[in-house]
Amino acid sequence: MKLTILGGGGFRVPLVYGALLDDHAEGRVTHVVLHDLDAERLSAVTRVLAEQAAGVPDAPGVSATTDLDEALRGADFVFSAIRVGGLEGRAADERVALAEGVLGQETVGAGGIAYGLRTVPVAVDIARRVARLAPEAWVINFTNPAGLVTEAMSRHLGDRVIGICDSPVGLGRRIARVLGANPEEAWIDYVGLNHLGWVRGLRVAGRDELPRLLADPALLGSFEEGKLFGADWLRSLGAVPNEYLHYYYFNREAVRAYQQAEKTRGAFLREQQARFYAEMRNPDAPAWKVWDDTRAEREATYMAENRETAGAGERDEDDLSGGYEKVALALMRAIARDERTTLILNVRNRHTLSVLDTDAVIEVPCLVDANGAHPVAVDPLPGHATGLVCSVKAVEREVLAAAGSGSRATAVKAFALHPLVDSVAVARRLVEGYTEVHPGLAYLR
Repeated sequence: MKLTILGGGGFRVPLVYGALLDDHAEGRVTHVVLHDLDAERLSAVTRVLAEQAAGVPDAPGVSATTDLDEALRGADFVFSAIRVGGLEGRAADERVALAEGVLGQETVGAGGIAYGLRTVPVAVDIARRVARLAPEAWVINFTNPAGLVTEAMSRHLGDRVIGICDSPVGLGRRIARVLGANPEEAWIDYVGLNHLGWVRGLRVAGRDELPRLLADPALLGSFEEGKLFGADWLRSLGAVPNEYLHYYYFNREAVRAYQQAEKTRGAFLREQQARFYAEMRNPDAPAWKVWDDTRAEREATYMAENRETAGAGERDEDDLSGGYEKVALALMRAIARDERTTLILNVRNRHTLSVLDTDAVIEVPCLVDANGAHPVAVDPLPGHATGLVCSVKAVEREVLAAAGSGSRATAVKAFALHPLVDSVAVARRLVEGYTEVHPGLAYLR
């Protein structure tokens, strides 16, 4: 079975390959094709994978190419993890937004809109090529903003594109661990959009254990989201939000922390990864060790500004093990081998959430089998969540419209309608600022 990884020179590719190395079952991935526009990055990652595979019998073969069509032909699965504009683009997204006093995070607020406007045209081109060159392939999208990009691709690939994210998985795992439950045996009632969802229940043997958590301040304060949001706020919500909702519920504090930080997250990662790829130019560098040391630093500093704002302290060691690669592998296994499972995924709504239309991509538990991912019916969202989900989905639709038409006015509308952008005048300045720094937005006119 052939897996093509788009963004194959990206830093997190060894996580995916590591998951494949642990899979020895029949019908597993036997060949991995790495595609990237940067040949030097491809070479660096290929070296890391070679050291990973040393001594592993029947490790999947690895090849690399800068030719997209070559990479796609014959693929059974396509894993999309591209970053249009690179980390320089992410740093610019943050910088332009913070100069206007609004959030520049890569998936939330102004930064997420800018990233989406750059990425959607590229993702649509990829979707069209997959449909032409590998029509039987399943596309697993991790490219951010994951829900928005998955919806853009679904207009050309239908249900054969599925978005994944490790945030809901990590959240459910943490709640189950705090409650003394086995995450593999718990049903997580999670619903929303990508990076905009809530755990409303966690069932073990048919019993909802979440009320027990919400009633216990000590338990609530013992894990990441409890520290981020505070026990009182979680009890008020009657749910546990995805960590990214900290940008909405504590927006002023988050923006202030980002403005006061020595460097933004994008700037930190840009410098960190530049060091990694520079070290990898040395043919004698221990590729795996250099990569693993860089990974540990990256994960330990994740959402550091938010934790500092909330006084949440350092991340727990159990939360530093990633997770999206495990979701990707479980998804591929379920489809390729008809190993039925339940995963929280980004898929077309169909009739799951009545407040959204059938084609809107949402993030919910899905039953997965050889025919793909099927969203599970969920209870209606409470009013406060419904308003936020509908508002952000409306913004996503304006982003898709702007990317499709090249309309600058529609791009301004997308920024202005976002709950975290507080002025049409600011929205106009954001579009001006982003088009000045991003050549990839030259299509807006």
